[in-house]
Amino acid sequence: MGNADTKLNFRKAIVQLANKSQPIKPEDAFWDQFWVEAVSVQDVFALVTSNEIRKLRTEQPENLATLCYKATERLVKAVDNSCRTSAEHQAVLNCVRLLTRIIPYIFEDSEWREFFWSSLPANDKEESSPCLAQSLINAICDLLFCPDFTVSASVKKSGPDKAEELSNIDSCEYIWEAGVGFATSPPRNGQMEARRCELLKLLLTCLSETMYTPPNSSENHPNRWINYFTSAENRHALPLFTSLLNTVCAYDPVGTLPYNHLLFQDYQEPLVEVCLQLLIVTLDHDVNTCNSPTAVSPTSSVISSSLHVADETGLDNLFINYLSRIHRDEDFNFILKGITRLLNNPLLQSYLPNSTKRLHCHQELLVFFWKMCDYNKKFLYFVLKSSDVLDILVPILYHLNDSRADQSRVGLMHIGVFILLLLSGERNLGVRLNKTYVAAVPMDIPVFSGTHADLLITVFHKIIATGHQRLQPLFDCLLTILVNVSPYLKTLSMVASIKLLHLLEAFSTPWFLFSSPTNHHLVFFLLEIFNNIIQYQFDGNSNLVYTIIRKRHTFHALANIPTDINSINKCLNSRKISGRFQKMTNLKKQQPSDDEDENEESKDVEENLSENSKREDNNESEKSDEDEKSEIIEESMEGSHPAEPAPKGTLKATLLDIPGIEKMTEKESAHPSSQMLNEIATNSDEKSGPITEITNGETELSLDSNPQAPSPSGTPQSTFKRAIKTRGSIRVTQESSSSQSQSVWRPTSEWVQSWRSKLPLQTIMRLLQVLVPQVEKICIDKGLTDESEILKFLQHGTLVGLLPVPHPILIRKYQANSGTTAWFRTYMWGIIYLRNVDPAIWYETNVSLFEIQRV
Repeated sequence: MGNADTKLNFRKAIVQLANKSQPIKPEDAFWDQFWVEAVSVQDVFALVTSNEIRKLRTEQPENLATLCYKATERLVKAVDNSCRTSAEHQAVLNCVRLLTRIIPYIFEDSEWREFFWSSLPANDKEESSPCLAQSLINAICDLLFCPDFTVSASVKKSGPDKAEELSNIDSCEYIWEAGVGFATSPPRNGQMEARRCELLKLLLTCLSETMYTPPNSSENHPNRWINYFTSAENRHALPLFTSLLNTVCAYDPVGTLPYNHLLFQDYQEPLVEVCLQLLIVTLDHDVNTCNSPTAVSPTSSVISSSLHVADETGLDNLFINYLSRIHRDEDFNFILKGITRLLNNPLLQSYLPNSTKRLHCHQELLVFFWKMCDYNKKFLYFVLKSSDVLDILVPILYHLNDSRADQSRVGLMHIGVFILLLLSGERNLGVRLNKTYVAAVPMDIPVFSGTHADLLITVFHKIIATGHQRLQPLFDCLLTILVNVSPYLKTLSMVASIKLLHLLEAFSTPWFLFSSPTNHHLVFFLLEIFNNIIQYQFDGNSNLVYTIIRKRHTFHALANIPTDINSINKCLNSRKISGRFQKMTNLKKQQPSDDEDENEESKDVEENLSENSKREDNNESEKSDEDEKSEIIEESMEGSHPAEPAPKGTLKATLLDIPGIEKMTEKESAHPSSQMLNEIATNSDEKSGPITEITNGETELSLDSNPQAPSPSGTPQSTFKRAIKTRGSIRVTQESSSSQSQSVWRPTSEWVQSWRSKLPLQTIMRLLQVLVPQVEKICIDKGLTDESEILKFLQHGTLVGLLPVPHPILIRKYQANSGTTAWFRTYMWGIIYLRNVDPAIWYETNVSLFEIQRV
């Protein structure tokens, strides 16, 4: 760790460097003192302050440039000497720590960013001399496969006399972990893993220039560090990719011994975290311009057998190239098991308190899983072809439920919902959701007995009903997921059925529908869910059918919603907030939010509807299921903890806005016909109306502009702008942040009529027309008061030949787009910024990609 004299000498050298009146020459012996004596990374960050680096940058730029050059030169020299001695090891570590501390401040100043791309002074006379950045990356990559320093030496080649030249080594023989393309698991060495970790953190620091460029300029100014590191010019690209991937996916934090994380120091966890961060960073930049030859070594041909060679890939980014070419089932299984093992780690339960290690890299894991599915469709289909997809679904739902009240984790909510949207575009997810759910971890949701579909619906209801106000932009995404899976849900529990109807009650209140030009789309989504289940899965969903019958007044009220302007104004003006709601509203207004009004409305309507529905059912002489609902809502899983807001002072990174859902998804028929394909094409036409007729009176929501619902500016407004344009969560767009312009819009009679006449109520009304008289008759004839008897009747009933012809199943599949790519880039670097606290590499620097705010 370095004694007091070493720290003092190091500190004096830094002060002298910043205060010298004349630049210190590169050949001066002064520079040697920075890498002769051991100084820990914590000491380097404490002794080299941010103010001194900035002072050095402005007042003594020659000294700062020479320091960076000499440190890089020392690393290159260590590679040339094969880094065989302990003195070389210490010099390398000191250089790594110094550069990790200094480089963010180089990126901070736009005029300095070109510095590392200048040639080395010693090689000025050579035509093809590598620049400083390339020399640094080459040296780091060489050192990551240095025998007896970061990897264990081969038995045949151990000892200083037999050691290989580092510049000629075949790094494919020294891959860090068994897994994809490599069968041998090397012996574990904590000290070597710690050195790898420091080198990788320096590498991550070098790649972090993106943090210092505004979000709108990332596309025009690609990160040259990442481009070079992932190109064929890096001879270690293949073994590095394999080492990073296998290190992450082979990691088991629990092991076999309880409390092992308290008994032994775990060098693996920080290594796994930085490997994961490097993976997602390198997979972010897809140049995709021309084919590049891949550097091949004798051993790499063995690894490449795991990677299907696809000529059409043509990616300059070799990391994306390798990832997209993985094709063997055993490799997919290894990757999926590794991801699910780590994702499920926070959900592990044990009789021994705190006996298992808890990981905190779930956000990086979700980004990596997204990238894996995005770049390798074979992997996506592998995930969905078995129930293993549920091992991804459950931890995502756990994190969504746990994060719903915490505004510092809004980004986590988004990535979880995006992954579910991606998965829901495939039929297999809906089928897998029918598997029975056995609660493995206490969650703050009602106790239920049912399937994973019930879990999905219950968690989504909890997010909508009790989540943070910043989550309202995700409502349409949550309902789109439910629409996609609804045709395949065989049996919904009573709890899930009540939750779905409760959402319809909340979103179909007249003043809520009239308060925004796009709120009615939420009702269209819910009606599509009911229609899909009734048409395709009627037989097993007696609970939902029973709940629809009990809540039939909601559908009748929706069908008869007033359209005259006097009634519309009366609904808007007669909204009364009781003292209880006024108190809740006042509490909300204390929080800096631009979209409070809509959130207050949505929460008020759910609370009011809960009371109203109880009142209405009590007026009937039938037994109400609202009492049951109240019990369900109050009775959460035993041992669960309610979702807590972020502690005051928690840091969060701002996020970009997400494009509208019409740009994120594309409609596909589950069984397309030529007629259906024409209708889908019509739906995507910009000139089409807001609703497109499908068949037999069933309607499908269009994603196009509604000419009868003008935006505040007077121009046609995308029907999903309310839901998506504010999806940035922290950074809100101008449209949504202008409360004055929002208040300008007023509903008209023509506007209400335009969508009310298109409500897809035909199937539900036909169901009520047939079943309500039958249910009433058996209740009177048999004197039934128990709902279980009615459920038995509904279970054996049928509507074959009585319902309209089933409508085509439409799936809204996620489509890659530049908007979500930019969002992921901002979110990813925000995670990396906040998670790297030891040392705090970027904390005191002025980043431009996002803003850091305190809750």
